[in-house]
Amino acid sequence: MTVTEGRMPVVYLSHGAPPLADDALWTGQLADWSAGLPRPKAILIVSAHWEAAPVTVGATTTVPLVYDFWGFPERYYRVTYPAPGAPELAAAVRALLDGPGTPVHEAPDRGLDHGAYVPLAEMFPKADVPVLQLSMPTLDPERLLRLGRRLAPLRDEGVLIVGSGFFTHNLSEMTWTTEPDQAPTWSREFDAWGREALAGGDIDALLDFEHAAPAGRLAHPRTEHFAPLFVTLGAGEADLATQRTVIDGFWGGLAKRSIQLG
Repeated sequence: MTVTEGRMPVVYLSHGAPPLADDALWTGQLADWSAGLPRPKAILIVSAHWEAAPVTVGATTTVPLVYDFWGFPERYYRVTYPAPGAPELAAAVRALLDGPGTPVHEAPDRGLDHGAYVPLAEMFPKADVPVLQLSMPTLDPERLLRLGRRLAPLRDEGVLIVGSGFFTHNLSEMTWTTEPDQAPTWSREFDAWGREALAGGDIDALLDFEHAAPAGRLAHPRTEHFAPLFVTLGAGEADLATQRTVIDGFWGGLAKRSIQLG
């Protein structure tokens, strides 16, 4: 891959469900965000919806979509996002991660799940940027932070590293509101705590979020949607002082806080 001048930012975004495409506010926020980013040569995305160990790279030629959701209207299963594959990026990932005891596996038929293509379709609607999805090999925050650190050199190659989850995620406690004062208390409290921890660069507190945050276990009964944040923080560690929230607010009572470093 050709080295580009400067360093790409790194982001964590709350990706929503397929109906995100019908939310004019949120889609506009994502489009505005991408308009302010340097154009990436490729995108490496880690989604809450692909857990596989050892770490695994997805499709690198034809990149299909994985409609990993149930009970939605048929039109959501007809969405396409024909982004080109990124074989050079896959090779670069293997060079950074592959080693004794840490093999990088390949899943050449594994396409982009909704945690990847739903937000990317709003941010890069032309589908003209090569995309590679990387599995999340663990939910352990410290191990994911280390994974992000190992991926960080890709930023100097023009790669946009994206962690895709949801800042709070408890589907059984959702309330259908976008109004902050009507969001569940647990979601608002966790979101406020996370905002302050990020602003203060308190990585130790974030790593221990299940215990350190108010309502940590209620905000994330299972932690896969918060976990991609640690890949982002590891890859963007050198730019932690620049961390800023780009999107906030609530959707279905869930905090959609999304951040950028660099």
